[in-house]
Amino acid sequence: MSRRRTAAVLSSLALAGAALVIQPAPSASAAGFVVSEAQFNQMFPNRNSFYTYSGLTSALSAYPGFANTGSDTVKKQEAAAFLANVNHETGGLVHIVEQNQANYPHYCDWNQPYGCPAGQAAYYGRGPIQLSWNFNYKAAGDALGIDLLNNPWRVQNEAPVAWKTGLWYWNTQTGPGTMTPHNAMVNQAGFGQTIRSINGSLECDGKNPAQVQSRVDAYNRFTSILGVSPGGNLYC
Repeated sequence: MSRRRTAAVLSSLALAGAALVIQPAPSASAAGFVVSEAQFNQMFPNRNSFYTYSGLTSALSAYPGFANTGSDTVKKQEAAAFLANVNHETGGLVHIVEQNQANYPHYCDWNQPYGCPAGQAAYYGRGPIQLSWNFNYKAAGDALGIDLLNNPWRVQNEAPVAWKTGLWYWNTQTGPGTMTPHNAMVNQAGFGQTIRSINGSLECDGKNPAQVQSRVDAYNRFTSILGVSPGGNLYC
């Protein structure tokens, strides 16, 4: 083989190798997530392009037990439950930030020793669970290793950060309820307990049945897409 042809072959092999290097393999979280991208798109046909499937799957590593605990049915029920509540909070993954700007200054608790360094009106609802209040931005940021107290805008500008804040609340916070939404689904307490932990003080016990029904309808729709039963105890 001539020296020129050998060089050409080696050059072709190098290019092929480079092509292989720049094609990323599917991440373990994406490959193992119980909701496919096609199903995600079916759930949210009108979603804002900010809320990417890849942003969600890249955030899963922060809470590896999410939608990955128990039987396949339980995993799918939990994923459907999370996404159903997200659907309600964001109008179908349409809204990135809270729509009522008049509320923005209300979410600063000056009794906290760290105050509101980003400004009194900086801690409004953002992301899939509509994270709000300075103390929640502080706690979520501390848990995730991200300074959200000083830069809460990252939640509305970076999809993986937004999804991580939703997963932080789902997996670690009880809110007005008695258990985390994650534990509610994993321990078979039912979808209704996830509603209680997210907004129970305003919706449960007959306070706003229409809002509860909106969440339940989405959960039933999403479990149907995933091919599992919704289970019991859907209301709160």
